[in-house]
Amino acid sequence: MTALTSIWPLFGLKLTTPRLVLRPIADADIPAAVAAAASGVHEPGLSPFSTPWTELPAEALGHNMAQWYWRCRSQATPEDWTLLLGIWYQDEFIGCQDIGAKDFATLKTVSTGSWLKQSLHGQGLGTEMRAAVALYAFDWLGAEVAESEAAAWNAASLGVSRSLGYELNGTNRQSWGGKAVEVQKVRLTPATFKRPDWTLQVKGHEAAVKHLGVG
Repeated sequence: MTALTSIWPLFGLKLTTPRLVLRPIADADIPAAVAAAASGVHEPGLSPFSTPWTELPAEALGHNMAQWYWRCRSQATPEDWTLLLGIWYQDEFIGCQDIGAKDFATLKTVSTGSWLKQSLHGQGLGTEMRAAVALYAFDWLGAEVAESEAAAWNAASLGVSRSLGYELNGTNRQSWGGKAVEVQKVRLTPATFKRPDWTLQVKGHEAAVKHLGVG
């Protein structure tokens, strides 16, 4: 029987840090992802996301998450792709770290976003998972810029960015969930990146980048 990784090579990608494993979310992982999100990601009514998906009713949350995972897979092209990497800590699914790009061959720029179950906030895991994709972007994909953004009030996310060397890159007003929000953009380059004191372990890279058309 043909292995799934032969059909969809991205499923063979695996990033490993001292405490975490990051790999693309497969269908078999979706129930664990939904359970992690349903356990709570942020304080009620204080969504840090431009689309307040975590505030959906319980019966709609899983459906919405699954649709998003399937959409990102089905629409991925070399010109516009998003990798949704599930995060495992002590063999438990605890969140998602995404990395994506548009016109990467020309711009060499990636963008990132993430969520982490609330019960594990404050342990440095958010910094570790962001450092992992920054290392992967710069050292393996050949990116020259990594961008992110957060609501101006989101001190935790901006603190992660600051600790890794991201520089402030302007603000604008956006409509998040029907509300006007001041959004802080941040930008990281290999020169400003405050690298962690550990080495990222990567498996399945060659097949993954060939599939994405990045290499």
